[in-house]
Amino acid sequence: MPSPGEEIRKHRVGKIGLLRSFGIDPYPAIAQFALTEISAVKENFKRRRAAGKPVCVAGRIMAKRGHGGSVFFDIFDGSTSLTTSGKLQIFMGEDKVGAEAYKLFTDTADIGDFVAVCGKPFYTKKKEPTIEVLKWNMLAKSLLPLPEKWHGLQDVEERFRKRYLDALMNPEVRERFLLRSNIARNLRNILDKENYVEVETPMLQPIYGGALAEPFKTRHRMLDMDMYLRIAPELYLKRLLAAGFNKIYEIGKNFRNEGLDATHNPEFTTIELYAAYKDAAYLRDFMSAVLERLIKIVLGASSFEFGGKTIKFPKKIPTIKFWQVLEKHAGLADTKKLNPNDADEIFKKICRPKIINPVYVVDYPIEMSPLAKNRAGNLKIVDRFQLIVGGIELINGFSELNDPEEQRKRLEAQEKLRAAENKEAHPMDEDFIEMLEYGMPPAAGLAVSIDRLAMLLTDMHNIKEVIIFPTMKPK
Repeated sequence: MPSPGEEIRKHRVGKIGLLRSFGIDPYPAIAQFALTEISAVKENFKRRRAAGKPVCVAGRIMAKRGHGGSVFFDIFDGSTSLTTSGKLQIFMGEDKVGAEAYKLFTDTADIGDFVAVCGKPFYTKKKEPTIEVLKWNMLAKSLLPLPEKWHGLQDVEERFRKRYLDALMNPEVRERFLLRSNIARNLRNILDKENYVEVETPMLQPIYGGALAEPFKTRHRMLDMDMYLRIAPELYLKRLLAAGFNKIYEIGKNFRNEGLDATHNPEFTTIELYAAYKDAAYLRDFMSAVLERLIKIVLGASSFEFGGKTIKFPKKIPTIKFWQVLEKHAGLADTKKLNPNDADEIFKKICRPKIINPVYVVDYPIEMSPLAKNRAGNLKIVDRFQLIVGGIELINGFSELNDPEEQRKRLEAQEKLRAAENKEAHPMDEDFIEMLEYGMPPAAGLAVSIDRLAMLLTDMHNIKEVIIFPTMKPK
């Protein structure tokens, strides 16, 4: 016995046949008339109504209500402005559109279809902006029914797999991704105004590096060589420092062959930036100011709610040393005797979740940071920082190691770890060492997780909620 969905699909396929019997293409390449975005129509609706001239709009039918010889329906075109949304009520009366066109609409149009309409603007008795249809045409006939707004798409994994339905039926999801886009756009604008140059570096790399992580491996057939999806753009961006690009940044995807959890997705987006002749302390202050400014632009406020707590970025974010964090939040007394790997696990699992207000954790063990410069006069500590907010690592940065001999020693130590089956250890990169031997200026760099920043500013506690199409296991 066919399911209800199969019956609906069969019925709608019949409607496609009906449209074609009238010589109407149910999937035309373009509307028959010039269109205006709904948000623009609504912004100037009073003026358009007073002018009395027809306006033409298009969108997906989201609701439909029949009243004898007339029908009301809502269409949505996805446009937005500061004051209006892309949803508009449409009225079609048989007397204005004609009996044939009216019957064709009522016989073939369903919720979920894309249609274009031309008509005159007017207000209903309830003062609802509405277009009275004079002509219409089908743009795309849907075969499957949209899920019910409140009951049709509740399974979380189904929402992630069918994000096109999730964002369509849940306005708050759509708004979340618009805000995410706004975050990236304004970060780019701020850096551009600070004279940073946006660059692009390879995502396919013969040697991966720039972080401690296992890569995704692929094969280039023509070159007959293994290649890797980048785990970070760092080593290529540093090459550009040597080339004389003193202030650079890149917004892009990175890929790490690791587990999935609330703050990790194998494919993720960062903004990574470098400044020559600067150190970690400079970048900490710089990013404090950038984030404070960004939040005001994006949210229109100086603070935001995350997990029931109010968080505000101060102009100067405070710092605390890595070992002090372990003492304060894990209750450990003699922390410096800890193995760095154990210390890192304790920090991630016990300490980090307790840090809510923005704080820079500084002075990490050298073993955890093979690409970072030592603290002056301390061979065991590197000039590295992480910004922790709401229990989440948002930024990782450091003063960049530019001593080629020291860098070689660090990477040789990492090679020994790789030989001992540590899949996240950093590989040797002779080309990178050669670049350092030509000379790279003193510099500082950092990476900001766009995904996690979006989590914080939208009060989401799973990274999948802020990645439009997150990595999912097939059903």
